[in-house]
Amino acid sequence: MNIGPFVLPNNVFVAPMAGVTDRPFRQLCREFGAGHAVSEMVTSRPDLWNTLKTSRRANHDGEPGPIAVQIAGTDAPMMADAARFNIDRGAQIIDINMGCPAKKVCNKWAGSALMQDEPLAISIIEAVVAACAPRGVPVTLKMRTGWCDARRNAVRLARAAESAGVALVTVHGRTREQGYRGEAEYDTIAAVKAALRVPVVANGDIHSPHKARTVLQATGADAVMIGRAAQGRPWIFREVAHYLATGDLLAPPLVAEVRRALLAHLNDHYALYGEGTGVRSARKHIAWYVRELPGGEAFRSRMLAIERCDQQVDAVATYLDTLAEAMDRLPAHRPAEPDDLEQALLENAE
Repeated sequence: MNIGPFVLPNNVFVAPMAGVTDRPFRQLCREFGAGHAVSEMVTSRPDLWNTLKTSRRANHDGEPGPIAVQIAGTDAPMMADAARFNIDRGAQIIDINMGCPAKKVCNKWAGSALMQDEPLAISIIEAVVAACAPRGVPVTLKMRTGWCDARRNAVRLARAAESAGVALVTVHGRTREQGYRGEAEYDTIAAVKAALRVPVVANGDIHSPHKARTVLQATGADAVMIGRAAQGRPWIFREVAHYLATGDLLAPPLVAEVRRALLAHLNDHYALYGEGTGVRSARKHIAWYVRELPGGEAFRSRMLAIERCDQQVDAVATYLDTLAEAMDRLPAHRPAEPDDLEQALLENAE
């Protein structure tokens, strides 16, 4: 499939996730078969563009194209300026965030809160498209089904976005009011697909190859976008892409392959964040990798006491070497819900 002039290798995408889909993680997911990856949300506020946090989120060093950057904000001219700013720094696709349910975002009327104010949302889309079109940069939109059950306006807003020139629309199958609670619904995504000519991407609760195929069949969507299920399991992209192409399931990855991937990911992570921030923010990724593995819970608890990158790498390598002595491949995947420790790791990293 295509996004504007860009031909993508497959229709299995990485969802943008704040605090997760930084450049090292995006590159890792692409190496494991993701067809497209969008950056973490970048603010439209110019006073924050040169902060360390924003510069890390906008880092694309060595990243293969097309480079897609997600921007968030509430002011149409500022969003247009943010699009231009990121294009000047290498963005080849601009994605507009109207899907983030986080309170700190929605309280400022950004993210999914924009779905409550359709005229404002449409003015932002139009302004961003007008800024990007002269540069030949396509604009995509990520949104939810609506603000709440009583206000599911995704179809109406998607039609307006297409009319304004948006090249692709992604819909997460929950309202903002749901956050990530309950189950995603796909009827609204199917309705959006039926209403549009541009590609539509289905997002929400896609955690296995079988679920990806089911969602594509149920919605008619052109692609699936995977978020939380890729945390600690970046090989899900090749598993899903292979299953969609062949109907066959891949075996779980070799422990040795996971060892190589995780250690390379950690070193790339440290290079971006430095020693102090790097070792703390890496904890959540390590916790996700080991949460289903034998001895994983005890290991991630011990990991909280490690404050140096070299010690963290050595601990992970030793853990996986021990695991490799007991098994060649990882156990078959079983979906896991975040627990209290993982939530603490996430909050600590932010």
